[in-house]
Amino acid sequence: MKSIIEKMTVREKVGQLFLAHCPAEGAEELVERLHLGGLLMFAHNFENRDAESVKEFTRSCNARAKIPLLIAADEEGGTVVRISKFPQYRAEPFKSPKDIYAQGGFDAVRAEAAEKAALMLSLGVNYDLAPVCDYTDDETKYIAKRSFGHTPEMCAEFIRQSVGAMTSAGLCTSLKHFPGYGGNSDTHMGMSTDVRPLSEFEEKDLLPFKAGIEAGAQSVMIAHNIVLCFDPDYPASLSYPVHEYLREKLHFDGVIITDSLTMNAIRQFTGGADPCVRALLCGNDMIITAFFEDGINCICSAVENGIVPMSRLDEAVGRILEMKRKIGLDIGL
Repeated sequence: MKSIIEKMTVREKVGQLFLAHCPAEGAEELVERLHLGGLLMFAHNFENRDAESVKEFTRSCNARAKIPLLIAADEEGGTVVRISKFPQYRAEPFKSPKDIYAQGGFDAVRAEAAEKAALMLSLGVNYDLAPVCDYTDDETKYIAKRSFGHTPEMCAEFIRQSVGAMTSAGLCTSLKHFPGYGGNSDTHMGMSTDVRPLSEFEEKDLLPFKAGIEAGAQSVMIAHNIVLCFDPDYPASLSYPVHEYLREKLHFDGVIITDSLTMNAIRQFTGGADPCVRALLCGNDMIITAFFEDGINCICSAVENGIVPMSRLDEAVGRILEMKRKIGLDIGL
């Protein structure tokens, strides 16, 4: 891996850090010009295509990439499905974690996860931003429809089974949203502050993340909540202590990825500046944003000016390339 990284230019390295929101047009050119690490596809990228045209799209994007791409989608099941919501891909959308378990227990959970992996991989989509590890037992809360619920221990078992099935199939997974959403409000609508003590996280919220890490999840997505017991000043996605806890206490050595930094509220914590430099410095390896070209330029400048050490950049790129290698992508080794 070191020999590959040593041959890369700074711009090639920085491009690998970005899982870019996939545009409606021109993705292939952006992949080539910006050396993107991956594309995040949304429902609109699938809606007016059939399976063959999606396969052709992912093939054409990879044909322009010097290093094969991570091509991602949020296919959680239930309320968040980017692919299976359309009948040209599946007769009905994948069920929510709660519903699939109610239908057939953990056997059904494993079967659904395996089918999900098979569908995504058949389209050239190799990275599912799932499963949802967030735990809450309050059905009135925002995350409840996306969460497995039940008990923390049962939620952990759901994550273990889901990650095991998807990883075995060769699909990248992402545990989200660390350190746990709990009963907080939707951060797509603004910032949310979690006032719970660390003991509650350790007794409940962190159990599914531990299970997913033990099952071989290749990445962990960080939430945008401000979690007071970790860091009262920054959202988790921009917090040094949150990332340090994940590395040092949970011993996670894979890719840490931000939730999308596109939301405007994030910039209030970086003085209005692009948040990507702070995201990299605090411990994220990969960055999701719609403003990826701006982010790439900002990080390149920060590297040139010594704000971002080359060692931090190389560390992040190394983890991303290793994740790609683990799912069988030919990165040149």
